[in-house]
Amino acid sequence: MVQAKPLNSQGYNRYNGGCQASDCSDGIFVENILLTNFRNYDAVKLDVAQGAASPIVLFGENGAGKTNLLEALSYLTPGRGLRGAKLSEVSRNSGDGSWAVSAEVVGHAGLARLGTGIVPNGGDSSENGAKHQGGAKQMDRRIVRIDGEAASGPAALAEMLSMVWLTPKMDRLFLEGASGRRKFFDRFVQGLHPDHSRHLGAYERTMRERIAILSDKDRQADPSWLQALEKRMAEHGVALAAARNETLAHLMGQIESQTDGAFPNAKLSLDGLLENQLENQFALEVEDGFAKELASSRGLDRATGRTNIGPHKTDMLVHHLKKDMPAKLCSTGEQKALLIGIVLADVRLQRTLCGQAPILLLDEISAHLDEGRRANLFDELIDLNCQAWLTGTDEGLFSSLAGKAKFLSVSNGSVEV
Repeated sequence: MVQAKPLNSQGYNRYNGGCQASDCSDGIFVENILLTNFRNYDAVKLDVAQGAASPIVLFGENGAGKTNLLEALSYLTPGRGLRGAKLSEVSRNSGDGSWAVSAEVVGHAGLARLGTGIVPNGGDSSENGAKHQGGAKQMDRRIVRIDGEAASGPAALAEMLSMVWLTPKMDRLFLEGASGRRKFFDRFVQGLHPDHSRHLGAYERTMRERIAILSDKDRQADPSWLQALEKRMAEHGVALAAARNETLAHLMGQIESQTDGAFPNAKLSLDGLLENQLENQFALEVEDGFAKELASSRGLDRATGRTNIGPHKTDMLVHHLKKDMPAKLCSTGEQKALLIGIVLADVRLQRTLCGQAPILLLDEISAHLDEGRRANLFDELIDLNCQAWLTGTDEGLFSSLAGKAKFLSVSNGSVEV
């Protein structure tokens, strides 16, 4: 199990193409955003920023479209958004199956226009939703444009801005399987290592190709082909593990520098094969060893139809630091406070190392916090110069942000100041 060790913020190796403070601007925020055929929105444009990062409050009844707006924002980063939906599920029910999100942002490269969306039946992609028409499986391809030019794929968005989020579904993060915790932590890694999503995508594509070959009963698997795939998996897998280890060390250093306040400090560790091996071995040694382990596990992987070892199995373990108690044994309120504390620590970390805070999406965050913790959270967001998007049904829960945040009323797919 990987325990955090102090690290210098400089000297990233070939596995860790991390952000350097000199490469970053003074702030990161969305200036405006345009949604077309997205969920319950026909077409809506929001002008939200006033030349600097500051909180934005979205209030309105349940079902009005508040979370849909946050989901649209989350598609300005790699991945499947904060809901993890298939791309075809995001399009408006009465639309033609397409959808688009476009925004002007001030991010890692300064002012940029980012755009993403799908054109129905537009071809295959690593991030897609499937449709069936006439018995044939058709795929929707996610398109990404940066300043009007086609990008290589969604992973390119990580180089433009970073974003983290908390949703009500994540309240059970400590009680459910490792997958959710791993994805939660990988978003922190992506904030410091923009190439992390590229390595993750390449690893997963290669892993799927290897399993497809092993599972094909109609032909003999080519050992040299499998060996080449396993070598590639090892290269990308070690890159993932190395970036995770370094992010863990930085994040724990940030947490331990803070006194225990409204949101208790957490102790984080990683439980993963490659992450553990990198603690005592050189990266190239771990690469070679992992490739050999993959080769020796072909029989088991063929029988089970999945890859049984690798960084796709890594878990993030969390303890309440002061109580020295696993997070899964803490009360519901303590678990929520721990989650918020971890996210705020990541925001502080990115601001320290990269000179800017990530965009923060907080869905229904105030409903389950007492007045004291709400006030503490809002004060932290202002101090961090963080563009936080907060949703809630009750505008009054955000009263202490009056004059400090932009308030937007959301109703039936429309938004008003």
